[in-house]
Amino acid sequence: MPGSDELVALYDDAGHAVGEALRSRVRAEGLWHAAGVVLVRSGDGRNVYVHLRTADKDTFPSTWDCWAGGVVAAGETPAACARRELAEELGIHGVDPTPLFTKIYDDGNIRCHNFAYEARWDGPIHLQPEEIAEGHWMPLDKLRTWVFASDPKPPFIPDGRSGVQEWFHRYG
Repeated sequence: MPGSDELVALYDDAGHAVGEALRSRVRAEGLWHAAGVVLVRSGDGRNVYVHLRTADKDTFPSTWDCWAGGVVAAGETPAACARRELAEELGIHGVDPTPLFTKIYDDGNIRCHNFAYEARWDGPIHLQPEEIAEGHWMPLDKLRTWVFASDPKPPFIPDGRSGVQEWFHRYG
């Protein structure tokens, strides 16, 4: 949740859990951490759920994303984080996301191992208003055009863009 300062898992640069720290310290010091992120596709696989992050998010506010996800909490596995975030952000319960790959994001300030998963879903979506301003289904071909644009409009979250570009290279 925006503004919270919970304990999150610290990771080394190789992607192994090595400890814990407050989220504020991770952000302030650019410490390695991890996230569990889930690409939600329609049951037929032709559409992806995209959403707009709220303006008060601690990183990349007011940007679009196609991954439901968040920082791995202290003592939590990336898979458990992915399931938790899927339920919290989109209200999707009872789904066991399929592991895809791990994508490193390192812009010098944010250093994160994004453990990527995929889930298929045709049920209702219930957005978490503290983190998501709006969302909708988007055809894969439109998402591909958007995230491979040299200057995507509207703005797309940088780590999510990198992750979905990786997904398209591998699977799409």
